[in-house]
Amino acid sequence: MPERDLTPLDRLRLTVLEAVQRAAGEQGAQAAAAVTLERPRRAEFGDYSTNAALLLAPLLGSPPREVAEQLGRELSELLGDELRRPEVAGPGFVNLFLADGWLVGALAGVLSLGGRYGAGGAQPAERVNVEFVSANPTGPLHVGHARNAAFGDAIARMLAFQGHEVQREFYVNDAGSQVERFGESLHASANGLPVPEDGYHGDYVQDLLARVPGAASLPPTELGRAAVALMVTDIERSLDAFGVLPFDHWSYESELYAGTPSPVDEAIAELQSQSRTYSKDGALWLRTTEFGDDKDRVLVRSNGEHTYFASDIAYHQAKRLRGFDRQIDVWGADHHGYLQRMRAAFAAFGGDPDKLEMLIMQLVHLVRSGSRAQMSKRAGEFVSLDDLVAEIGADAARWFLLARSHDTTVDLDLDLARKATSENPVYYVQYAHARMASLLRRLDDADVHGACEPASWRPAGELHDSERALIMQLLAFPAEFEEAAARRAPHRITAFVLELAQTFTAFYRDCRVVDAEPAPTRALRIALSVATMRLLATCLELLGISAPQEM
Repeated sequence: MPERDLTPLDRLRLTVLEAVQRAAGEQGAQAAAAVTLERPRRAEFGDYSTNAALLLAPLLGSPPREVAEQLGRELSELLGDELRRPEVAGPGFVNLFLADGWLVGALAGVLSLGGRYGAGGAQPAERVNVEFVSANPTGPLHVGHARNAAFGDAIARMLAFQGHEVQREFYVNDAGSQVERFGESLHASANGLPVPEDGYHGDYVQDLLARVPGAASLPPTELGRAAVALMVTDIERSLDAFGVLPFDHWSYESELYAGTPSPVDEAIAELQSQSRTYSKDGALWLRTTEFGDDKDRVLVRSNGEHTYFASDIAYHQAKRLRGFDRQIDVWGADHHGYLQRMRAAFAAFGGDPDKLEMLIMQLVHLVRSGSRAQMSKRAGEFVSLDDLVAEIGADAARWFLLARSHDTTVDLDLDLARKATSENPVYYVQYAHARMASLLRRLDDADVHGACEPASWRPAGELHDSERALIMQLLAFPAEFEEAAARRAPHRITAFVLELAQTFTAFYRDCRVVDAEPAPTRALRIALSVATMRLLATCLELLGISAPQEM
C-alpha cells in the first residue's frame, strides 16, 4: 500500500503547482518541490497559505508580491467558484479563502477513501524490523516495559498503515550471567536456602516454583531454563492483555551461541577478516572509533568470555542478513550509552547506520493524589504491567504512556486515568466515538448509505462555522499522520485525535444532525459524522486503543 490515494489537500496542492507552472513556465519546475501549502495559525489569514510566490520571485526577477498577485489570478481561474478569494499577505504569501463548495467536495473525497484515508504514502516502502520490549525473562513486565510496549506497538502500527512491510520482534535475553543468577536464586528458594543479595526476590519467584514440577530437585541451570520458558509465556499473556499485537518473531540470545561455529563466532570472524579487530591485554577489541565511537569496544574478554556487545552486534547482523531495509530498536533509558557503539558496529559490517534507529524510552512515574504512587509490590520492588492494567485499564494506560514524546519523562496520573469525565482525554475521545455510534444507530443502514452520497447534500455556500471547522480538521489528518510516522511520534496522534473529538463535540453542540432540516442539510451532517467516526477509529487503532460503540 505504498501509493497513497490522493486526498483533497493533495489535489489542492496540485492545483497550486499548476498555477505555478502557468505563472512561471519551465522556471516554475525548479521551485515546485519546495512549494508548501499550509494552514495559517490564524483564521483571518485564510484556510490555506502557500509560499510559492516567494520561491518564484528570484527565478523571475520580479517582486514577490507582484508574483503573488499573478498566482492569485491563476488560482482564481483554476478553482473558479471553489475559491472565495486569494489574498496577498506579508512579503508575498498567497492566502486562500476557500468557498464552502470546495469544503463540501473535500468531505466527499474523504468519505470516498473510507478506512484508507491517510494510509499509504511510504517513500520508499521498506521492509522494517521493529524490536521492542525485549525484557529480561527473569521477572514480570513492569511499568517501564509498558511504555516500551505501547510505543513499539504504536510505531509498528503506524509504519504498516503507511505502507511499509513491518515485522515485530521480541529479543529474549536467555543467556549470560543474569539467567544463571536467576536459576541459582530459584534453586535456593526451592530448597529453603538464602537467596544472594544480587539474586531474584519477590512473590513471583514462589509462583514460578509452584509451576515447575519437581523444582527443588532440578539443578539450577535446568530450573532456570524452565522458569524462563514460563516467564516468556507470562510476558506474552501480559502484552496481549495490554493490546499489543502478536510478535512475528521471537529471537533468543541463546541461539546466537548455538552451533559450531555459532552466529556470534561467525560475526566476529567476519570482522576479523576485514581487519576490524585487534588484540590487546589478552582481549579482542572492535575498532569502533573508525566509525565515530568515542573508544574501541571489547568483543571477547581476556578470560575468553564474550561481552554482551558481541552478542548484540551478532544479533543485529543476523537481522540485516534477514533482508530488512531498516531496523528500529525500542530500548529502555539505561541503554543510552549503547547508541554510538551499535551504530559503529553496524557500519563495520557494511550497514548504513542511518538504517539503524535506536529509540530510547525515558522513565515513567506513577502519580496518585499529586504524589508519587506505590502500587502492589507483589512482583518485588517494581510495579508490574499487570498491576497497572488492573488499576486503570489497558486503554487508559496506553493513552497516558503515548501522550508524551518517548524522550521525555511521563508522570502518569492514576486518578485522572480512572475518571469517567471529560477531564480524562482518553475517556473524552472514546466517548466522542461512542456518541457518534449511538447517533448513527438511530438510523437504518439505507438511510446512512444514502446520506453519504454527495448528491443528497445541500447546495454549497451554507456551511455552519462548526461544520467548516470539523471538515478542516478531517483534512489535516494525512499530513499530521505523515509527520508523526516520520518522527516516530505517536504522541502527535493523541494530540490530533483529542482535537478532532473536541471539534466534533462543538459541531454536535451547534448543529442538529438526525432531525436536522432540510433533508440536504441532514444528509451532509450525517455524512460528516460518519467521516469523523471513521477517522476517530483509525487514530485509536493506530494507538492500539479501542473505539467503543457505547459507554
